[in-house]
Amino acid sequence: MDFSLGEELQELKDLTRHFAKNEMRPVAAKYDEENEFPFPVMQKAFEIGYLTSGIPMEYGGTGFSNLQNAVVCEELAWGCAGMFTSIMANTLATTPIVLFGTDEQKKEYLEPLTKEMSFACFGLTEREAGSDNAAIKTTAVKDGDHYIINGSKTFITNAGVSKVGVIFAMTDKDRGARGLSAFIVPMDTPGVTVGKHENKMGHRASNTAEIYFDDVKIPAKNLLRREGFGFIIAMKTLDHARPAVGAGGIGVAQAAYEEALHYSQQRIQFGKPIAHFQHNAFKLADMITEIDAARMMVYRSAWMLDNKLKASKESAMAKILATDVAMKVTVEAVQLLGGYGYMKEYPVEKMMRDAKLLQIYEGTNEIQRHVISLEILGSMKG
Repeated sequence: MDFSLGEELQELKDLTRHFAKNEMRPVAAKYDEENEFPFPVMQKAFEIGYLTSGIPMEYGGTGFSNLQNAVVCEELAWGCAGMFTSIMANTLATTPIVLFGTDEQKKEYLEPLTKEMSFACFGLTEREAGSDNAAIKTTAVKDGDHYIINGSKTFITNAGVSKVGVIFAMTDKDRGARGLSAFIVPMDTPGVTVGKHENKMGHRASNTAEIYFDDVKIPAKNLLRREGFGFIIAMKTLDHARPAVGAGGIGVAQAAYEEALHYSQQRIQFGKPIAHFQHNAFKLADMITEIDAARMMVYRSAWMLDNKLKASKESAMAKILATDVAMKVTVEAVQLLGGYGYMKEYPVEKMMRDAKLLQIYEGTNEIQRHVISLEILGSMKG
């Protein structure tokens, strides 16, 4: 076993930390406060290759492995969780096409994303269907050599800035989740409407909106794999996405820990830095211990995926631990900074707001526990 990153991965980590420090952090508070999408930062992220990290090199992308992506995502989230979310969501949206698309579909819809700064979105969630995919109400009805899509999607990252979306719709309601199918939908197709940019607690630099489909007509060739395969596509895609979300949790937690460590070494009370009081020193020790443990779990799940191993349980475990640690560490960081931690002049209050969403999106931590329970109980049958 080798726990080192190796020269190549370490260089990638250092490059991304430099980008996060110099391009993201200086403007993170501004975009958070103004609830605006950071187009200038995203242009630079595109030029480096972060926006196309999930697209294979043969289609013009950067072609990161899952482990490379995890290392990058940690550093991006260290810079700004909201910007990280928009970058990571591009990979989330392209993954179904990479895993299940035909060569023709990949050339038509992935290659344009590599030519200029472009975004894609992943449309699964609805108002009445979050974790329960069988409750999805958006429909796709076959009409000759086309499908007609009607319905809506909610809380969709990058919805307002995307050129293309992978949209999940029911082609056979009677089959429940097995009647779910996935379609590639250009966002400029007539009948597609994007709602307002949501006013969120955190991740405010990322674009989040509803998408409405009113008799949207798309070619049948835009169906991914076949009818009824949507649930499998969604689950396999999320297996690959969870390490990235976990890595985001590590990045936010690491950033909060560093702020708390620095502040507690500078803040003098009762004649000495507050870090020298055992209660605070132990808090810092717990922070770094839990961050390191979560990082190892994220790396393991990413490594498993890269080695074509089933990782549903391991990626869910990594997502839970890393994002729960992010929430815990950011809360403790605010507490260590006291009144200053509650002020927007200090970055930890933003980190705490950002950490919360990591426990919710791309499968709540409660549904991750359900995934894990199914895996362990299934393995105990007989």
